[in-house]
Amino acid sequence: MTRDWSALPSVNSLWEATAAPARDFPVLSGEQQADVVIVGAGYTGLSAAHHIARSGLAPIVLEANRPGWGASGRNGGVISAKFRLSFREIDAAHGRAMAKRMYEIAHESTDMVEELVSEYGITGANLTRTGQVKAAHNETTLRAAIDEANWMTREMGSAEVRILDKNGVREETGSDIFVGGVLHPGSGGIHPLNYLRGLADGVARRGVSVFQESPVVRLRREKDGIVAETPQGVVRARQAIIATNSYSDLTGATAHLQRTLVPFRSAMVATAQLPRNLAGKLMPSGRTYTETKRMMRWFRMVDQRVIFGGRGAFGKQDSQAAFDALRKAMVGIFPDLADVPLDYKWSGLVAMTLDSVPHIGRLDDRTLVSLGYNGAGVAMSSLMGRYLAAFVRGESPDVGLLDVRRMKTIPLYPLREPAVRMVAGWYQFLDAIGR
Repeated sequence: MTRDWSALPSVNSLWEATAAPARDFPVLSGEQQADVVIVGAGYTGLSAAHHIARSGLAPIVLEANRPGWGASGRNGGVISAKFRLSFREIDAAHGRAMAKRMYEIAHESTDMVEELVSEYGITGANLTRTGQVKAAHNETTLRAAIDEANWMTREMGSAEVRILDKNGVREETGSDIFVGGVLHPGSGGIHPLNYLRGLADGVARRGVSVFQESPVVRLRREKDGIVAETPQGVVRARQAIIATNSYSDLTGATAHLQRTLVPFRSAMVATAQLPRNLAGKLMPSGRTYTETKRMMRWFRMVDQRVIFGGRGAFGKQDSQAAFDALRKAMVGIFPDLADVPLDYKWSGLVAMTLDSVPHIGRLDDRTLVSLGYNGAGVAMSSLMGRYLAAFVRGESPDVGLLDVRRMKTIPLYPLREPAVRMVAGWYQFLDAIGR
């Protein structure tokens, strides 16, 4: 059965409403030749195209919808040098050398965003590197955050990490509910859709062919390479990169990768523009902020609006219940927002993995993949393009725990959604009782 690609839902996000006009890319028709065919025009695919082209090779990028329709245009725009798995956990499970390598990769990822923004002059990305505050909601989580920060300073050399008391976090956030926190330097924020569109426009101006509304419905091997088939055309290439992440099930060509991921819906809301005096009171430092709760909420100020997001939404479409829960949590932190309307509500899929880290590398001699960013993908997916290009050139970069050979399929895959609901419910209960 042929899928109606025009029926894919649009995204009612703040980013969509405020982004620069999207470049109109052609639909693939007929036959094209390339060194590498890239499936997916998100951060991963476009960064890979950038680095591959710089290597003197010819990539072609195929996007099922329009560039930025998926996670790259829906996320919260938070730039962070971390993985869902902490460096201390990595050290305990895999040793100090691995922890330090993963620390290097994490910080390389935030620098990569800055490099790409500068390379293509993406001023509309509004990139900041002002840091992120992890705000503790009780003394237990504050002690844990401080202990983690002290370990990072002692063992990883993160000398700039700062401990904040209750007054310090109040000055940072404008909220009285937190007991303290930790400020991590180097993190920041970005307009994610402007960043994505700037990358797409930039690589196209450098001569890379990008095609929209060209879903890859089949990938097949042939004698001298690999063929990517779309409804109206084909690309013949020596190698293929799959860069579809949580949206891998859009077509059968990449759906097998979905069994390595637990898609988790992340929802966001954005308020109406605040009066200047209120906007100046909340988050005046322009940083990004997270909580220490298991069902983490995050927030930031953009264009005199509070953006507030978190996980816990379920199903395949936007959920009013999830948006209502976000609003309640937001007002709990910022009571001054009780009467401020919400202008935008949207959601997207986060790709979780069993071991809480992304994976990259060769699936076989002609196919490469990078996916599973676990909610910290803006920077990491941007960096993975550099490593994908190295694999394409026949190199073997040290990717630490991200090696695709470590990737595991989800056991009892059909039960993943009820299992996620059960775990999320348990986490919500623990958060509610202050554990």
